[in-house]
Amino acid sequence: MNKLKLYGFNNLTKSLSFNIYDVCYAPEKKQQAYIEYIDEAYNADRLTQILKDVAEIIGAQILNIAHQDYEPQGASVTMLIAEDEVIPSGMHSESPGPLPETVLAHLDKSHITVHTYPESHPDNGISTFRADIDVSTCGQISPLKALNYLIHSFESDIVTMDYRVRGFTRDIAGNKHYIDHEINSIQNYIAEDTKELYQMIDVNVYQENIFHTKMMLKETELENYLFEKESNLSIEDRLKIQNQLQMEMAEIFYGRNFS
Repeated sequence: MNKLKLYGFNNLTKSLSFNIYDVCYAPEKKQQAYIEYIDEAYNADRLTQILKDVAEIIGAQILNIAHQDYEPQGASVTMLIAEDEVIPSGMHSESPGPLPETVLAHLDKSHITVHTYPESHPDNGISTFRADIDVSTCGQISPLKALNYLIHSFESDIVTMDYRVRGFTRDIAGNKHYIDHEINSIQNYIAEDTKELYQMIDVNVYQENIFHTKMMLKETELENYLFEKESNLSIEDRLKIQNQLQMEMAEIFYGRNFS
């Protein structure tokens, strides 16, 4: 791909909103234990390391880090980072990137934010952990190369992703450019073996440089969704819980309640 010769700084803002949902069954007496487990598994230290890895993948230099865990749950992290002098090759190629509470990270004229939301259904024992990650960059670096790493950093049952390019940058002839790379789907930045595991839907508005993809796991083995293994569950109970889990995932994926 020929490099675009610019007049000054690349002013395009590339924003990725990445949301994951991890669904679990935890009966009422164990729901608090589940929330405490999630809070520990994704505390400020763990989330800070995830953001450090994201910064390295997209070619950003970390300038400063501050983080805080909260009571009774949640955490926040703030990073100041800038674009590295050396940008990883293939940053804008449509290909998967490498694999591997609240988090806020600031890039030089850009930012990264992460929030976590553990919650439980009041009656049926279904618990859902949600993590929201927003990466907004200016210059040559692209947040899309961090997708594979992020998907595998969390137990991702459902993933929703929005990518949009805003503003414009001007070339040396004075022409405005509203995007500086080719893209037809966020899916092109996800590894093939990962895509095989998920049902996927795209909603793209190409003329506005808006791209949306959502994913839901195809297979849901009950044993993978029990917070603690329940050997005494009857066949009837297991079927009921399985149906509740699938209903929860479908409602989140389609964004509406089913009767």
